[in-house]
Amino acid sequence: MQQSGPDKIRNVALLSHSGAGKTSLVEAMLFNAGAINRMGTVADGTTASDHDPDEIKHKISINVTVLPCMWKNTKINLLDTPGYPDFVGEVRAALRVAEGAVIVVCAASGVEVGTEQVWDHASAAKLPRLIFVNKMDRENANFASTLEQIQSKLSARCLPIQIPIGSQKDFKGIVDIISGKAYAGAPAKEIEVPAAMKADIDSAREKLIEAVVEIDDETMTRYLDGGEIKTEEIYRCLKASTLAGAVIPVLAGSGLTNNGAALLLDAIIEYLPSPAAAGEFKATGASGAEESVKPANESPLAALVFKTTTDPHVGKISYFRVFSGVFSSNSQVWNVNKAALERIGQVSIPHGKTQETANQIGAGDIGVVVKLANTVSGDTLGVKEHALKLAPIDYPSPILSKAVHPKSKADLDKMSSGLARICEEDPSLKSQREADTGELTLGGMGDTHLEIAASRLQRKFGVEVLLEAPMVPYKETITIPVEAEYKHKKQTGGHGQYGHVLIRMEPLPPGSGFEFAEKIVGGSVPKNYIPAVDKGIKEARLEGVIAGYPAVDMRVTLYDGSFHPVDSSEMAFKIASIQAFKKGMQDGSPVLLEPIMNITVTVPDSFTGDIIGDLNTKRARVSGMNPSHGLNVIQAQAPLAEIQRYAVDLRSMTQGRGTFTVEFSHYEPVPAIVAQKIIGQQKSAAHQ
Repeated sequence: MQQSGPDKIRNVALLSHSGAGKTSLVEAMLFNAGAINRMGTVADGTTASDHDPDEIKHKISINVTVLPCMWKNTKINLLDTPGYPDFVGEVRAALRVAEGAVIVVCAASGVEVGTEQVWDHASAAKLPRLIFVNKMDRENANFASTLEQIQSKLSARCLPIQIPIGSQKDFKGIVDIISGKAYAGAPAKEIEVPAAMKADIDSAREKLIEAVVEIDDETMTRYLDGGEIKTEEIYRCLKASTLAGAVIPVLAGSGLTNNGAALLLDAIIEYLPSPAAAGEFKATGASGAEESVKPANESPLAALVFKTTTDPHVGKISYFRVFSGVFSSNSQVWNVNKAALERIGQVSIPHGKTQETANQIGAGDIGVVVKLANTVSGDTLGVKEHALKLAPIDYPSPILSKAVHPKSKADLDKMSSGLARICEEDPSLKSQREADTGELTLGGMGDTHLEIAASRLQRKFGVEVLLEAPMVPYKETITIPVEAEYKHKKQTGGHGQYGHVLIRMEPLPPGSGFEFAEKIVGGSVPKNYIPAVDKGIKEARLEGVIAGYPAVDMRVTLYDGSFHPVDSSEMAFKIASIQAFKKGMQDGSPVLLEPIMNITVTVPDSFTGDIIGDLNTKRARVSGMNPSHGLNVIQAQAPLAEIQRYAVDLRSMTQGRGTFTVEFSHYEPVPAIVAQKIIGQQKSAAHQ
């Protein structure tokens, strides 16, 4: 594929709710452009986009896939993104390296929750965009009602520049309302405009002209004075309005039957910006000051790695977007984030699962390189002499965690490194060792996300794991001050064992932790045995007495005891202190403590009642509600044990529209009836 300058490139993210047909639409576009010689299907697992074994198995896009094609002397890098909400990290990565977006809406399903979410992502990224109403050939396809939903739920500025001829099984082609010409098939051939559509076309054209002339004062004045607006002026004003976000053109067609896909390629070139047209970008220089950089080959190199994946045969593969400068094969680049040199071997142009070697990748384009030593997604590659750091990708924080257990001893040995590699590939996954329970957990955006991560672990790194609900880090404490005594005395042949301690145990305020003190007077316990007492008590506290959980929020003071000049030893005093601690715990009216979390739930107003009702079933205490722009922000405290799967519950209750954040607040006693159940479970687990 020929190299193109930054003015002859379009980097376009395709976004939609899952199942709107993005992948089939991309297939049609690639076929029209001659990038593939036959159209594959999602059902058969033969598309250029969904080539990952997990994508073929689940019949959904999981990764952002780069698919370039040449169209009318312009290189278009199509970034096909997943529509399933668990893979939003991939969407954000694609948006970070695109200048424009195409939002695909199904003509039968209309605007769905995922459509609204990707619209918000594109708005946050300030990307000019087009909307493509897909599946016009589907049963129940209705362009008028879909357009109405687009204008009411997304923006009133979404205006059709095309109207479909017929729908469902009668879908024939589309009319370009600016030129007044009709097209059908692939390649698009001009056909006669149905006479019955003339009034609709004229009405849509008038609304479009009225909206786009606002971008240009002179044209608007002439329009308001009743002057004629020429066709080329409408196109010019539409382009300017689209780039400014003042108008979002709506197109129509069917990816599956390849009707309208070629005209979408035309619209991408005509209305979405090239890297050159997007203008200078901001980067952080070596001094920490912000610089404006021209997206040109002559500028210093600044390339952002936006995707990392591992191939069992090739090793680590890094996808990068060159924002400025030239990225050359067989060179050295400077990783600005890690302050380390990277050796570059052969650079290539990605084509879905295949790659085409290249000598260099110029400004505005996307490339791929293998076996980088230090680089991960979000890193900037540049030159040491003029290091420029690009803004990283804003990955979402995990909302669902599961404990990861190896299936065998062999899996245990490889598990940690495998998890690290999986998290490197997908930064919206996070693996960590939980300090309180010792469990290794994997956090992600939902059940499907974590299941596919486990599948990749097995396929790529040969590590089989089980995913289970994480353990809740319960704690134990006493509620009344208590004193305890224990004398460890054993007489056998030769030296005996003798250790005698008296301890005082006092509850401390929540969050105080655990303290050990000694107040020995007159040497009743010699100083050299006190560390053994401290060690014994700290060991015993890790296993509580109620259900085997660590004891906290108390002070234990060694205040008296006795010793034997021959039979006493560190071990004897350690055993005595362990037994004294256990006795004191049992006498101190012990309680089980559970972690309480602050949870903030943001949902549309209409779901507030359901959310409050559900939180009440989770032993939550709602502390506040703040309505804001049709949303309600609910603040509550809830036990961790009740909200470990809240991500799944909230998604099903709000059709995916709800979001939440959670953070640790404090520990408090578990209600007696719940505590009995936990204690019973621990005892039965101990007996197994």
